[in-house]
Amino acid sequence: MTRHVLVRIGSYLLIGLGTVFFALPLLWLLSAPFDATPTYAVRPPSEFTLDNFAAVGDNRYALPSLLNSVLLAAGTMLLVVTAAALASYALSRVRIPGRDALLYLILLLSSVITGTAAMVPTFLLVFELGLIDSRVGVVLVLTGGLLPAAIFLLKDFVDTIPRSYEESARVFGASPLQVLRHVVVPVARPGLATIGVWTIVQVWGSFLTPFILLRDPDKQPAAVLVRTLYTEGGSPNLALIATFSLLYSIPVVLMYLFAWSRYGFRFHGGIKS
Repeated sequence: MTRHVLVRIGSYLLIGLGTVFFALPLLWLLSAPFDATPTYAVRPPSEFTLDNFAAVGDNRYALPSLLNSVLLAAGTMLLVVTAAALASYALSRVRIPGRDALLYLILLLSSVITGTAAMVPTFLLVFELGLIDSRVGVVLVLTGGLLPAAIFLLKDFVDTIPRSYEESARVFGASPLQVLRHVVVPVARPGLATIGVWTIVQVWGSFLTPFILLRDPDKQPAAVLVRTLYTEGGSPNLALIATFSLLYSIPVVLMYLFAWSRYGFRFHGGIKS
């Protein structure tokens, strides 16, 4: 009995230490933007100020970069969710020899060949298509990288949707696309919401692809702009970095809370028990 209690106490201590470890950066992010002289230490603001937000607003690239991030994330999310819904439904309902092996192979290759390793051929392909310094090119590249995992995740969700729903719709003359739109998609909304949030989070923090493919500073997203928030001596400007990072984090947090409160994130099936 004593041993069991000690084990539980040790587990709680480890969990508490881990929570504190991961909470410290968040506490710094919430306090440093309001400090006139922020440091790396987690502390209450020594001198409360809102001038840091005014300084970020004075940066001509700061707020437009947030809009660029929204455009890239929204465009990629729409393409990924649409293509993943179509592909996962087809893979779930159509019997193709070697279907599961092909799906796992695509997922494996997309995981092994990372964006960094594939950047040179990707750059050459985008260059040949004339999409360098184009948001469309960045959206297409990001979509291609995220789509295999999205299809893999969403297919497991579509597999649990009863076929009887679709058969009833077909009796009344619905086409496959109508079945997908009016029967499958409404039931699979939690899965689609999960894929959408996951896609936006991945694109929101993406640095390498837009950094290489976008040359015009007016088109670069916030993840790329952060690298410019340094003093003339090359040291990080903590006030600007902390303030901009806080503004950069708020849209994703709000989106996650909205999607979670409305749909929840579950993959145990398309129908609630």
